[in-house]
Amino acid sequence: MGKIQSYIHGATVDHAGNTLPLVSPVDASVVGELVDAPDEIVTQAVQDTAQAFQAARGIAAADRIGWLHKAAETIEGHAGELIELIIHDIGKPRRAATFEVGRAAQFVRATAAQAQTFGGECLPLDVTQAGAGRIGITRHVPYGVVAAITPFNAPINLLIQKVAPALAVGNAVVVKPHPSGTRVAIKVAELFLKAGLPAGMFNVVTGDRGPALALAGAREVAVVTFTGGTKAGEALIRAAGARKFVAELGSNAANIVLDDADLGDAATRIAAAGFEASGQQCVSAQRVIVAAGVYDDFLSHFVKAAGALRAGDPADPRTDLGPMVSLAQAGRVMAMARDAIARGGRYALEPRQDKCMVTPGILVDVPRSASLWRDEVFGPLVVVERATDVDEALRLGNDTPFGLQGAVFTRDIARALRFADEFDVGSMWINEASRFRLDTYPFGGVKQSGFGREGVRYAMEELSQLKFIGIRPVA
Repeated sequence: MGKIQSYIHGATVDHAGNTLPLVSPVDASVVGELVDAPDEIVTQAVQDTAQAFQAARGIAAADRIGWLHKAAETIEGHAGELIELIIHDIGKPRRAATFEVGRAAQFVRATAAQAQTFGGECLPLDVTQAGAGRIGITRHVPYGVVAAITPFNAPINLLIQKVAPALAVGNAVVVKPHPSGTRVAIKVAELFLKAGLPAGMFNVVTGDRGPALALAGAREVAVVTFTGGTKAGEALIRAAGARKFVAELGSNAANIVLDDADLGDAATRIAAAGFEASGQQCVSAQRVIVAAGVYDDFLSHFVKAAGALRAGDPADPRTDLGPMVSLAQAGRVMAMARDAIARGGRYALEPRQDKCMVTPGILVDVPRSASLWRDEVFGPLVVVERATDVDEALRLGNDTPFGLQGAVFTRDIARALRFADEFDVGSMWINEASRFRLDTYPFGGVKQSGFGREGVRYAMEELSQLKFIGIRPVA
């Protein structure tokens, strides 16, 4: 056990600050003492990154692409170490941790490939008489310093989703990871340095809320990109003030099963979406809205599919559900279940808690007043609700302040297209559950689920700005 401190200009910085113990949810061992970076350390990290950005402004895109390719190779070369950190520090099961590290390397390569064709356009200025004889072009240019504030639940993937696009378009990055994802973030920064990225282009500040707010408000930061809860996002937006802010915030994902769906297939997919990763994904299935005529049949399939998932030691490759990230989070989830039961809900499958482990819970007849219906659970609890017809299914699906990603299961293309028009989400899957995500489409939410989009090309667009150049040729 040792201190976990900020990583600036390619080295760990020894600094004072409040400390909090990082406790593994797997065995309750203390991983280390995380030091809250004081404001002066945040300022040092940001200024160092700003200097690194200025020094690298003239570097060709080919060099940035080379760094990314080498970084992907380096991540793959250290996959075993990263996997063990993810398992031990957040309790993610081995299969999921292995997939996440592989996906991160693939994402970096995809970003490098996109950078080869990421350009502007030539504008037809002569569509007006004043523009005749003139040439207009646009270019994507970097913002400068990007502040990336990342969550624990996918500590390398959601980090890379921000860092790789930012670097690809020429920015430099300061990351403030969630405490539980800090060791992973520092390791990734070290691997990028090893891959040839200049020191200072990828710095990490450690701590909890204070350093995040200080980073969002730092003078040299030009854009903030954040993934996390809506309340935290609102606080960071206030700290950031008048600057670009990209936010993936809370969710309460609805998965809608109509009466013509393949019920067994839908139940299996939604069970994985609701309970794998212990429900700790922003697009984990939380509410399942089922046509009344097939409700009982679906519920039987769903309880069976949930019961087939294996909860246990995350180091075991057979495990589907490991522990939640902390004892406090496990307790919070169980309290939401008890609240729903106290308000008249019933268990179709009762969750059990053993320290940080929470087994799948399925609740029915949950009233709208229950927190479990209204709020984001971010844990392995799913509500199943009846809908009398398509109109009610849509109304219930939209009965939330959130709108990140949703799903509808149906064979009827006309009804599917109606949901495409009227389901208030940033992205929607037909016959695939809400947790399914690919890195090649624009991912982000509506309503209180945020603004801006991630995904390889879309993140690059968000983290760069269009610059116009007009030319009046002269002899």
